[in-house]
Parts: sequence; structure tokens; C-alpha cells
Amino acid sequence: MKETPSSERQTMLSFRILTLAVPALALAPAGPWDSFNFAPTSKTVSPAAIHSISSQGMVTNTQLLVNNSGSATLSGKGAWVALDYGVEVGGLISFNILNTSHSTSLSLSFTESPSFIRPTASDDSSFPDASTTYDGVLRVPAPLAPGFWIQPVSALRGGFRFLTIVLNADGDEEVTIANVSCAISFMPHVDDLRAYSGYFYATDPVFSDPSFLTKVWYAGAYTVQTNTVALNTGREVPFAPRGSWANNATLGIAGPIIVDGAKRDRAVWPGDMGIAVPTQFVSTNDLLPTRNALSTMFAAINPITGALPESGPPLNQMGSDTYHMWTLIGTYNYFLFSGDTPWLESVWANYTKAVTFLENKVNITTGLIDITGLRDWARLGGGGYNAEGNAIYYKVLTTATSLATSLSHPNLSLATHWSTAAQTLKTAFNAEFYLPSRGMYRDNTSTTLCPQDANSFAVLFNLTTSEDMAGRVSEGLEANWGEVGPVAPELPGTVSPFISGFELQAHFELGNDARALELLRRTWGYMLYTNLSVQSTLLEGYTANGSLSYRSTDGYNHDPAYTSHSHGWSSGPTSALTFYILGLQITAPQGTTWALAPHLSGLERAEGGFETGLGWFGVKWSVGDGTGSLEVQVTTPEKTSGVFKIPSGFDGSLEVGGVDFGDVESGQEVDVPGGSVVIVLRSS
Repeated sequence: MKETPSSERQTMLSFRILTLAVPALALAPAGPWDSFNFAPTSKTVSPAAIHSISSQGMVTNTQLLVNNSGSATLSGKGAWVALDYGVEVGGLISFNILNTSHSTSLSLSFTESPSFIRPTASDDSSFPDASTTYDGVLRVPAPLAPGFWIQPVSALRGGFRFLTIVLNADGDEEVTIANVSCAISFMPHVDDLRAYSGYFYATDPVFSDPSFLTKVWYAGAYTVQTNTVALNTGREVPFAPRGSWANNATLGIAGPIIVDGAKRDRAVWPGDMGIAVPTQFVSTNDLLPTRNALSTMFAAINPITGALPESGPPLNQMGSDTYHMWTLIGTYNYFLFSGDTPWLESVWANYTKAVTFLENKVNITTGLIDITGLRDWARLGGGGYNAEGNAIYYKVLTTATSLATSLSHPNLSLATHWSTAAQTLKTAFNAEFYLPSRGMYRDNTSTTLCPQDANSFAVLFNLTTSEDMAGRVSEGLEANWGEVGPVAPELPGTVSPFISGFELQAHFELGNDARALELLRRTWGYMLYTNLSVQSTLLEGYTANGSLSYRSTDGYNHDPAYTSHSHGWSSGPTSALTFYILGLQITAPQGTTWALAPHLSGLERAEGGFETGLGWFGVKWSVGDGTGSLEVQVTTPEKTSGVFKIPSGFDGSLEVGGVDFGDVESGQEVDVPGGSVVIVLRSS
């Protein structure tokens, strides 16, 4: 067996090592939750199982390929073996060729879903095609030389679980292979993929798998890890020709960088980051890829108009007002989580120019923004005076106000201006879009269709004007639910985990915890356990009947093999379980102030936490057996301060850090100092 040539070893290493210095993060405490972490223990992984072998030809000793414990031989026409890596992986395949004939060649096919395991084609990533075979296979041409073989860097496969190795032979030719490995390419700046700075742990008393809530938290975290990639590993545009794929395009101004999906599109999409970045924060606090993605968007601003791109290089798509807005909201999220004032100051001129671009679209009579850049998350009918676009614009204005206030003088006048504009918009939004007869918001000023996205945003972003109104919206959203999740009226026949992630937060925000958990169990319970999925990362979307034909007639050309099985925009439960079930959220940059409002949701206990640059934020709560008591242990950095909100249904006496606060009522808020504090509630 020939040693790996030094040039080839360097090729593998250049893939994984960046010159950027990344500060070390503290690790979350160890515990039983670690067994649910889907991230591999090594950045070089071997097959975990044999999925299937061909009925033609002969395949011997295949089990020895599992965990690289030996060699296997493929012989004769039609011989192939499908290897299962156990979870979503991505990177470069390598193996050793021990024995072969001069005329023998191999083909490799890759797929995320077991539905597309086949010797003739991979699932699709370059382009959607009704044949489902656009990508074809990766050929290892004859003559096969004994020794080490590694996948060409340009043919990197960003996301797959199953690898099929096919012998191309006309007669009795054979090949013996060993050490079939994948050098993982995602998270190139991190050596230990399992070194999370956050964690979550709870038992679900209702779902068929009691570990579901913990598993889905870690599935979301791992999904975003697979979407964190090296700078020069984007999908090529123009797309690779039929029968191939190419992932060697430059993705922005610096790496590592966060993209939309592991397999595809492998580009920065700011809307997707609205869900993916909070996931990133609570699980790994690995915010450098987010900073690089946002910097890439601001670097591409139109210097005259202030328009931001919809997507990053190499797509460089323009013409989306909503994704323009998501870059601005993402700026707020990044600053809130990181407290990176120097970076915010460096993009501030472009940020304010981008807000002005939106302000110039506002109708001075109605106060609503006219959405003329129509590209969006895939929804239909989004133009004009549209509720979804106006709801997102309201979030831009409120977060812009916060940023301007943080930067203080000379930006306080901007803060006042944007705050006033937000209040004007809120009034107009309710006057134009709310339908009292439906108890929901309509899509635009000339329809009665009530979309999932605008109504979820209206609750989550605080556009409703009363608890009763918000409650009716929450109830109306539930009416869209099917067996496997909400069917979006604005994209008929489709379940969008992206928009459902916001709906999940909206129900929690109102305290409708039972509704939120039922949504979570239906939607993510289906995604994580269906045998159509990769069962470790989260689907981009699917149809109302649970098939993979997402967007079949709306951009994906009837190609279910094109659907991504690892899309960060589907990871909404990860941050929602932290922010609502644990109840811990930061309310000022890096958590100088924070809020603690556990949503008990019928659970007996939950624990977890996250890290910021200030230190550890952790919560552990439990409900007393039959005593009507609640004990909450919270740990935050010493110089921070927080507010504890009495959970729903807990009227009684309160003790904080040994100090008796007397009787309190559900919803009441009490100041809590930083440090380690025990809070005890006893129901009256």
C-alpha cells in the first residue's frame, strides 16, 4: 500500500485549515446530552454501515469497509456497494486501491436521502431536472493505479450520507479497495466538531421518542455546522454541465462563511440567516462565519441606490427587497450576540444607506412600503403593498433604532427618526391588512388570503395591538396545519420549515406553549424521523403529504432529488428551545442584560445554556412532584443583570437567592442579579 503523496496530503489540509485566527470558546458542561450530538468525533470519517450491495457481479468482504477495518473486492459487470456514513457528512472521498486490472474504472454516486441510492446517478445539486439525474456520477477513470486516490477538490460533495462505489467492467475484472474515508470540509476553522459552547436537555412526555426535543436541538446545531464552509467551496455559476458538479467558487470576501445548505446552493442567503444565526449562537457561538457573510453583503451594496444583493457570490442575485431587509436584521442579530462594535461602525455608512433605500419605497400617504424587488423565500404573490414585506420592514426599523441607540451620538437622531417611522408603519399595517372577520392579516390590500409568513411575523415582531388580536392570529395559523406540518397558503401544497420556525416562535411568544410544541412535533418530528430524510440534519422543505417534491412546480422542475436535506433555515427549534423552553434570552449586546422566562410546556424539567464573550449563561429548572413548586438555577456572568418573569399558572410565593419576595402573580417580573442564583416559586 502506497503512502499518501505529500502533495495530496497538502491538498486535503488546505481544505481544512484557514489562516484566520479564531478565539477559543469555552465548552458546555459534559452530560447525557452529549450522546445526542450528531457531529462526528473526527474530521476524517469512515462508513458506519453497509446500506446495500448489487445483485449483479460479486462484492465480497464489504463489511470490512465499515470503520475501515479491512478491504473489499468488487468483481464483474454491475458490481457496486452503497456505504452509509450514518449522518450527513460532506467533503472529499479518498480510498486505497489495492488490486486492479488495467482497463477497470470506478464511478461514485452520492445522496443525502436513501431514496436516491443508485449506481447510475447522484442526487442533484448543480441544477434541478425532472430526470433527477442531472449531477450524474463522479468517474474514477481507467487505468486505476494501485495506491491512494482522492476526490478532486473541484468535485467536493458538500452534503451526503450515502456513497455508492460502482465497478465499471465488461467482464470478470475486479478491484480491491480499502480505507474509504471522507475528509470533512465544513467547519474548516474548527478541529473538534463536537466542541459546542451551548447545550440543551429535556425529556418529551408526549412524543414517541422521549429524547425528541434534545435530538432536534442537536440536529439544528449540526445542520448549521454543515452549512459553515471554506471560502472557495461554493457551487460554480454558471452551473456545471449535465453529468457533473463543481464546488470551487469563491463565496465572499473572507472565510469561513455561512451558506444556505450543505449540498446546495452553497451561497450566502441573508433570509436563511434569520433562523440559522440564532441557532449558531446558542450552540457553538461561532459567529465569525456570520460576520464574513454580512460583510460580503455590505461589500456588494449598490453605491448609488443603496440596494443590497439577495444572495452572495457566485450567484450575486439582486432584486429582493425582503432579503435586503434580512441583511439589516442580521446585522442586529450579529451585534446583539457578539457586541462587535468596531465591525458595526465599519459597516454603518452602508447600513444607513441600505435603510434609506427602503425608506424611499414608502408611500407617504399610506405609510406602507411598496415591495418592488419581488424575489423572496419562494412564496408566491409578494409584490406591492404586501403584509410580509411590511412586517419585515417594521422589524428593520425597530432593530435599526436599537443599533443607532447603541452607537449613541451622533446617531440618536436616527434612532428617533426610525422609531417614529416604525410606529407609523404599525398603525398603517393594522389598518390595511388586518381582517377582523378572519382574525388574521391578509397578504395584500386586494386579497383575503392570509399567509403564514406575515401572520407569524406580526405576532413575533409585535405588530399586533392587543393580546386578543395576537391570540386570534395564533389560532388562525393552526388552521393551516396538516398531518406533517403547516401548509403555507402563500406557497400551496408546501410545508416550509423556514417560515414554520418563525411560527413556532410566535406561538411561544404568546405563551401558547401546547400549540408550539404540537407544531414542533408534527413538523420537525416528521423531518427528523421519516425514512426519506438524512435523519441527522434538517430538510429544506417538503410537500403537504410529506414527499420530497418541494417546490416541484415553483422553481425545482419536478426534481425531488434537488431538495436539500441540510438547510440552516430549518433549524428554528434549536434557538426556540433555548429562548423559550429554557426561557433564557439576552436583551443587550453579549448579554449585559438578559431575560429569564421559562415556558414549562408540560415538561418536568429542562436544562441548558450558551456562551457569549462575557461568559456562561445557563439554566436548570424542575417542577416539584405534586408540590406545585418550581426551582430555577440560573448562572450568568457576575456583572450582568436580568429580569425573571413568573411563568404562567404560578401564582404564589417567590424566593430569589435566599431573599423572600413574598407573593407574586403569573406574568410579574422581578430583577435578578448576575452570578449563580437559585429561584424558588411555590404555588399558593
